[in-house]
Amino acid sequence: MNIIDELSWRGLINQQSDEDGLRNLIDEKDISLYCGMDPTGDSMHIGHLLPFMTLERFARAGHHPYVVIGGATGSIGDPSGKKAERPMQTMDQVNHNVEALSNQVNNIFSDFTMVNNYDWTEPIGILDFLRDYGKLFNVNTMLNKEIISSRLEVGISFTEFTYQILQSLDFLTLYRKHDVQLQVGGGDQWGNLTAGLDLIHKAEGQDAKVYALTIPLLLKADGTKFGKTAGGAVWLDPKKTSPYEFYQFWFNQDDKDVVNLLKKFTFLSKEEIDKLAESIKTAPEKRLAQKTLAQEVTKFVHGEEALKTAEKITDVLFSGEIQALTTTEVAEAFHGVPSEEIAADPINLVDLLIAANVDKSKRQAREDIQNGAIRINGEKLTDTTLEIDPKTSFDGKYIVIRRGKKKYFLAKIK
Repeated sequence: MNIIDELSWRGLINQQSDEDGLRNLIDEKDISLYCGMDPTGDSMHIGHLLPFMTLERFARAGHHPYVVIGGATGSIGDPSGKKAERPMQTMDQVNHNVEALSNQVNNIFSDFTMVNNYDWTEPIGILDFLRDYGKLFNVNTMLNKEIISSRLEVGISFTEFTYQILQSLDFLTLYRKHDVQLQVGGGDQWGNLTAGLDLIHKAEGQDAKVYALTIPLLLKADGTKFGKTAGGAVWLDPKKTSPYEFYQFWFNQDDKDVVNLLKKFTFLSKEEIDKLAESIKTAPEKRLAQKTLAQEVTKFVHGEEALKTAEKITDVLFSGEIQALTTTEVAEAFHGVPSEEIAADPINLVDLLIAANVDKSKRQAREDIQNGAIRINGEKLTDTTLEIDPKTSFDGKYIVIRRGKKKYFLAKIK
């Protein structure tokens, strides 16, 4: 299957500059292509996965992906998708984020070549920039691009206005130095991508074989944007979103969305995905499609060992056998649940519930204990006079409290 046909089947193509031309080029040879990412933070989130997993699909088909980290473009701000100016980062922040993102990309995607557009942008003087590149851009054309026109009512600085020139310069530089012929980006980047095509054709001639392809904005079946949770973004950094939380995000996807997500976020074949789609109809209670999705994406991003830990935590929390977790696994499993710090001294069970903010009053705490609603480290306790010694479990660092069937609290020992 031609890679373009595969991307089309998976629903990964939004716009193409020249479908026949790109298809013919790919049939002729292995190509070099790229996608850019600005260092606006120190971790990718799952929104970055789609374009980079698209590059990975090209890599597995024998092509050569490049990732441009925007040490230059990230320092001025991309107007795409924003209703106002981005906050300006210091160069120290930019450089920190460049290093963090580069390490993250290299850990996940082993076949990508990483480059930083600061390396070829910084040496260009202002007069050279205006004479060699600014002269090739028509202001009327730039104003008509949606990324700019959408900002005209509220205003846009000259700094952000020049962003598409710098991004176009990336494409031209990669074309000249590495024979990169395709740029891949999100749907909101179409104006920037086509500006790059225009610059190359003006600088190198209309015969230059260069192409642009965008990936659609991913929406859930109900029309809402995919990738956000009540707690915010789903990060690829395990310190920001633990592998267990990451696994659970994918496992909890709706039946209406899971097949679409399997196509886009896994490398499973059409036959394998068709079987999982059938399982949703015949045995939806088993959630086989969701489990497979969670396994595939977690393993790809975090590795086999992190997947095993995430599955172990999932099984333990389902069974209630909290003591089967290690101290490290407790920290991962209950990252983000309500938590309070308590002293390391033995404490009465009622007082523990108050100190951990499980209950607001001693009367309510006693009622919960006597009604069998309280479990400490997985064990149901019904005696209000019991004393709990924090030093006896999880290396003296944590007490896991459950009230009712699902409400967890974590006492952190000082």
